[in-house]
Amino acid sequence: MQKAMTIAYPVGKNLYLNLTNRCPCACTFCIRTMSDGAYGSNPLWLEHEPSMMEIQAALEKVDVKAYEEVVFCGFGEPTERLDVLVETAKWLKAQGVRTIRLNTNGLSDLIHGQKTAQALAGAVDIVSVSLNAGTEQAYLEVTRPKFGAQAFAAMQAFAVDCKAYVPKVMLTVVDVLAPSEMTAAKALAQRLDIPLRVRQFDDAAARRDG
Repeated sequence: MQKAMTIAYPVGKNLYLNLTNRCPCACTFCIRTMSDGAYGSNPLWLEHEPSMMEIQAALEKVDVKAYEEVVFCGFGEPTERLDVLVETAKWLKAQGVRTIRLNTNGLSDLIHGQKTAQALAGAVDIVSVSLNAGTEQAYLEVTRPKFGAQAFAAMQAFAVDCKAYVPKVMLTVVDVLAPSEMTAAKALAQRLDIPLRVRQFDDAAARRDG
């Protein structure tokens, strides 16, 4: 008998979607190394990546319109399945969902080998990109992306590109950054003209990358 998978799980007034366990990063603070779930959810490790039919079936079991936001953020990087993400977001829009947010490490362009922000147009309302640090060296030490040094610049470029296609874009860092890194992160966000959200550590660990 096939085990049930956790595709959708509530977090306060929001509904989170878990589409993949794949991720190009190995962040030092990743919740996957500390727990099998987040915010008291069932285990978020997927037996297989859910199809659109399975995703829709999971979402039809809940009142998606009742949530303030539907958030793509699970035990993997959502843009690893960019086409499915966009198709799911547009399906949710058709169901009357008010706000759709993507929590991402911002490496979608490197994952797919091309510019990808335009794909989010009309599907996603908010993109939250994990900055994680204010300097390249600290970013690489904390995020440990498989793409190496090019990841820091690619993440920034993706965030800037999103401004042309998504109503709201933000960068995020965790409040445990060293003062010098926090200062650098604020300066970088200002240069990119993107708001910076500083998250509490517990919140960051529970959300994994958002």
